[in-house]
Amino acid sequence: MSTHHPIRAVLFDLDGTLVDSAPDLAGAANQMRLNRGLSALPLDDYRHMAGAGARGLLGIAFGVKPDDAHFIAMRDEFLTLYRARLSLLTRPFDGIATLLAALQTRSIPWGIVTNKVERLAAPLAQQIDCLRPCPVVIGGDTTGFAKPHPQPLLEAAKRLGVDPTHCLYVGDDERDIVAGKAAGMRTAAATYGYIGQCHWQEWNADSVIHSPAELLDMLDIA
Repeated sequence: MSTHHPIRAVLFDLDGTLVDSAPDLAGAANQMRLNRGLSALPLDDYRHMAGAGARGLLGIAFGVKPDDAHFIAMRDEFLTLYRARLSLLTRPFDGIATLLAALQTRSIPWGIVTNKVERLAAPLAQQIDCLRPCPVVIGGDTTGFAKPHPQPLLEAAKRLGVDPTHCLYVGDDERDIVAGKAAGMRTAAATYGYIGQCHWQEWNADSVIHSPAELLDMLDIA
């Protein structure tokens, strides 16, 4: 990792990076299936698309696409059901609580930048103990732009009072890396969440972490 721009803040994607929200996202999609007389699908069917939100979950559950005429109504139904169970089964990934506590101890500010809408992301962060101290939560609708656009990341850096070149953005999707690079930040691809068989090697992230603990190792040599 380059020492030209010391890391003074860390920004994280939410789903698939900080928390495993797949069980609750799948639960909402399965509730829609049950309401229509269909059987629930296994969690493993949904997990690889959990980071794609309503678009991904509804695609798995019903084969619908965003340009289908009934997608908007189904998306709204999904979001209503999901909001009712935001943190029922959602948990931070192993090692995340330790990582965030270590950042606090080292006085390294951190924040969340997600494409989940703010009205869902902010309450979820407050319902997960280790995320509650987070000073900045930027949702996909906070700035009017969503990743891979860099504006959400730039807004988070601004609110933390840290120059973007001194920020590290950690995410589990190619759009996270694209957004981070466009914002002038260092980037790290997290492979421990929903990344599955994605070709993360082709994303050209500055670093790759296979566990949250590896991020601390990186910061030790930053």
